[in-house]
Amino acid sequence: MQASKKDVLNRLATIEGHIKAIRKMVEEDRYCVDILKQSFAVERALQKFEAALLDGHLNSCVPAGFKEGRDEAMIHELRELFELSRR
Repeated sequence: MQASKKDVLNRLATIEGHIKAIRKMVEEDRYCVDILKQSFAVERALQKFEAALLDGHLNSCVPAGFKEGRDEAMIHELRELFELSRR
């Protein structure tokens, strides 16, 4: 789990760096296309962050929940995540 936590934290640091760069670009009145490129990079980084977090959840928390007998809660949680991802 520590390896995935480290990966997720690294991804968040990358996202923070992109956001700071976007803020600076806006403050400096940089070219809109360049700002948009950074924004798209943030979106991709967030998607990778979400995928890594979900992968860790599916490989650790969900099996533990089923082992603990919380089947209904796990199914409800997974259904909720699926619905959120489709919005």
